[in-house]
Amino acid sequence: MLKDNYDKVAGNILKACEKSGRNPDEVTLIAVSKTKPVSMLQEIYDHGCRDFGENKVQELVEKYEILPKDIRWHLIGHLQRNKVKYVVDKAALIHSVDSLKLAEEISKEALKKNVEVDILIEVNVAEEESKFGVKAEDAPKLVSQIAELPGIHIKGLMTIAPYVENPEDNRQYFAQLRQLSVDISAKNIDNVTMNVLSMGMTGDYETAVSEGATLVRVGTGIFGERHYTE
Repeated sequence: MLKDNYDKVAGNILKACEKSGRNPDEVTLIAVSKTKPVSMLQEIYDHGCRDFGENKVQELVEKYEILPKDIRWHLIGHLQRNKVKYVVDKAALIHSVDSLKLAEEISKEALKKNVEVDILIEVNVAEEESKFGVKAEDAPKLVSQIAELPGIHIKGLMTIAPYVENPEDNRQYFAQLRQLSVDISAKNIDNVTMNVLSMGMTGDYETAVSEGATLVRVGTGIFGERHYTE
């Protein structure tokens, strides 16, 4: 069943790429596996998935220890500064950097562990009060400040769009994030590339792909409804 779900999502991404004239190789499907048991992740892994997304540091670390080492782990949830030290050498990409203080902590821990950490800047494009992320107008300044830190590399932008019934309602936000990445890229800031756009989830990933997403984060569409234990 999980394999069928995964294939269905991958097929939809392919169709969305064809429709918008994009190369499907530009889009990576991240299986958002938060709260899911290792057995479910292993099933998708055996089917070929190598990119998994987790919201919580502790869960990412626990699964990292058990599952194969060629998995690319994506930290997509809010990262507290006191948890940074546990994840800098395990996450392939941290999607949720939204302050200079957090970036400074990542940089500090990266140097301690002698690793280079790839990050995305989380932008609250829709300016929802319930969401983390820097405002779009403040993003360029934050990018230029973080770019100067050692051991940390900005690879692009991430946003969590509003929960909507009609995915078309989020097209404007995806388009705004893409435009923001183009604007920042044009500044040619050292240590900054804008090749990654992490946007789109189960309800709207096809729309996100048509607007330029390179990483889509799909949980429910692959694993079914989540059952939170907390």
